[in-house]
Amino acid sequence: MTDPASTPQGAPPSPSTPIALAMRRTLAAGYHLRDARADVLAGLVVGVVALPLSMALAIAVGAPPEHGLYTAIFAGATAALLGGSKYQVTGPTAAFVVVLAPIMTRYGLAGLLTAGFLSGIILIGLGAAKLGRLIQYVPYPVVTGFTAGIATVIATLQLKDALGLDTGAMPEHFTDKLATLWGARASAQPYEIAVAGVTLALLLGLPRVLKRVPAPLVALTLATAVTAALHAYWPAFSVSTIGTRFHSVVHGVEVAGIPPIVPSPATPWGGGLPSFALIRDLLQPAVAIALLGAIESLLSAVIADGMTGKKHDPNAELVGLGIANLVAPIFGGIAATGALARTATNVRSGAHSPIAAIVHSFVVLGAMLALAPLVSYLPMASLAALLLLVAWNMSEARQFVDMARVAPKSDVFVLVLCFLLTVFFDMVVAITVGFLTAAVLFMRRMAELTETRLQLDSIEEGAQRDLPEGVVLYEIHGPLFFGAAQTAMGALHSIRSDDYRVLVLNLGEVPAIDATGLVALESAIKRVRQNHKCVVIAGPLPKPRSIFDKVRLEQRFPGLKLAPDLDAALELAGEIARGPASSSGAASASE
Repeated sequence: MTDPASTPQGAPPSPSTPIALAMRRTLAAGYHLRDARADVLAGLVVGVVALPLSMALAIAVGAPPEHGLYTAIFAGATAALLGGSKYQVTGPTAAFVVVLAPIMTRYGLAGLLTAGFLSGIILIGLGAAKLGRLIQYVPYPVVTGFTAGIATVIATLQLKDALGLDTGAMPEHFTDKLATLWGARASAQPYEIAVAGVTLALLLGLPRVLKRVPAPLVALTLATAVTAALHAYWPAFSVSTIGTRFHSVVHGVEVAGIPPIVPSPATPWGGGLPSFALIRDLLQPAVAIALLGAIESLLSAVIADGMTGKKHDPNAELVGLGIANLVAPIFGGIAATGALARTATNVRSGAHSPIAAIVHSFVVLGAMLALAPLVSYLPMASLAALLLLVAWNMSEARQFVDMARVAPKSDVFVLVLCFLLTVFFDMVVAITVGFLTAAVLFMRRMAELTETRLQLDSIEEGAQRDLPEGVVLYEIHGPLFFGAAQTAMGALHSIRSDDYRVLVLNLGEVPAIDATGLVALESAIKRVRQNHKCVVIAGPLPKPRSIFDKVRLEQRFPGLKLAPDLDAALELAGEIARGPASSSGAASASE
């Protein structure tokens, strides 16, 4: 069952199960030929964009390129069919590179697929527990910081192929990668640099000329054709291609590049049941994949909502994404999530429903089966250039700089901290530490919003109320929770018992009180009652008042009175103060 806030106005009530919610809503609203035509056209465009990106991202992780295509095919179709967003396009994304590359290095392809499978189980659990709305509580500096950090790592990884460096196997940690790249600088190849530079120039320049044709399609096709022609007529010109880097065996025959076949289903871990030791080792990476996948997918869906004016269901989206991550590894696909660039392209291309994303998967499948021999000529330097542009767009450098310049110092601290932790440690550490740091700083900021004011009599400077003789007024403005409770109630220690007979606590501007605030309030009341003074609480708002009623505050502290507002409280306090001294009452032994 979905969150009511996620149901668009005028839409039918959500079904009891979140599976395939977007598709069912589409069909329930009526699906016509013109909608199908628009979805097919949008799917063609997105499929063309996804084809090179899927291969490039798999290569960036350390896997053969076909595994990126399997991800776009199987995860893309499954998530679209079973998810909660009409326009989301799911597949391999750049954000996953920093998480998946270390898994590939440590555990190989089987470990990579198994981690993705486990993340699918976790995502289904998150969606079933209706935790999709929690994405709104991730602070923007945390998201921006780790996104910029991921972009930095991705860009660094592309330098090897963009420059043609002979580095051997790349180490796991970022600082070691930098040292390895610097140590291999003498092996840079001018031809590789030229191909990367020309491809990048085409990727940047073509969108200004071509409005309807995806720039990556034209840029990579031209780069492939030119490099193949140069190598044919000028053998000295040679660059690394998908065909020279990757090989596969199809029916006993070695094939250069990607295999032109659909993989058979198989267990990701290679047969039988996975060992407990393997699950234990991969559980933490799987949690990281699930968390990052949930964050990126839901952020992408929110942006799609903003572009279309529609609403997705976050819990259904998580369930659909989880099932997609169960299905994809069975067919050799790596971890997948909602892809922002492809989703935005889908919307701009006129998609009407999840069928557009399903068409995109079939386009990738058709291209893999029909064009595999041609894909083998695609230069690795051109794919590196494409990912360099993806990393730049992903970094949101302008927003990063603007936030660092104008945001509060606490937000800037969180932003830079998440960036550095992502680059030099990993995404899990960055999000965990960044989120906790942001939460602590937020609590401190909220505590600073709680203000207090003590008025001892009517003639003191700045007095705003006429107080009856023997009455002191203590006002609290803001929430009385654990970040502010002790400070707010601590000022009562400064009041001498000879200065008053009745204390009025004005809580009329305290919207909320938690357990710590309640304990601090009770301690203050107890201290006052032990001095044989009366306490009147003025104007508690509904939420604090309900808590007072639950703990039976008036019964626990004889002599404590509650008044509906400050005027009534002051009038009651005056009557008590003018009465005999015994009216204040002694503190009971139980106090």
